[in-house]
Amino acid sequence: MRNKSWCGWLILLALLIVPGLALSQAVQQSRTLIVNGKSGQVKVMEIDGRSYVDLESLARITNGTLGFSGNQITLTLPSFAARTASAAAPSSPPANSGFSKVFLGASIEEMAVIREWRSALVNCIENNFPIHEDWVERYRGQASSSLGLASVAASTDSDRSAVQLLSNEFDNMKALSVKLLAERESAHHVSPQDLKDDPLNQNILICARSLASMAVGGQFVDDASCH
Repeated sequence: MRNKSWCGWLILLALLIVPGLALSQAVQQSRTLIVNGKSGQVKVMEIDGRSYVDLESLARITNGTLGFSGNQITLTLPSFAARTASAAAPSSPPANSGFSKVFLGASIEEMAVIREWRSALVNCIENNFPIHEDWVERYRGQASSSLGLASVAASTDSDRSAVQLLSNEFDNMKALSVKLLAERESAHHVSPQDLKDDPLNQNILICARSLASMAVGGQFVDDASCH
């Protein structure tokens, strides 16, 4: 019985000594830990080449919370939660960043009608054909309708700014038609060079090129020729 009793005591003593030996192999140091830009002094335990940090110290540095429930430990890091929520939230597209698709199509249609309108007038001047008020009015009506559609389709800041330039282009084209009709009715000869040098005609051409460039680029750019 005495031998068994001594064996039991020896086994118990060994169980108590072995953990002590394991802990004696660990190196404990005080270090500065930086987490997401926040720093603090923590006790770091190095065992078998690996570093271990106290959870309570980690929660304190990060302003996190540490919870215990049964055999579970919960560590919540606020900065990580905020970053995760930010990454999960869909990024909203910048408002009014350019032309809307519907407006772009309507504005291109308007410029096409104005281009045909001007081409018809140029053809009459170059070939000395009469300018009839009925077909001039037909072009004016088509351009007015297309301009109305573009105005209704405008939904962004770029759309609304471009509508004003389109309206100015329409007004200039209408003024050029009225001017040429009046000169023909007064039997005043207008040569192709006269039309080419006309400031109103030049503005219409420059503005048309500018509007076409905006349509390709998808962004509004103010142009003095369209005013």
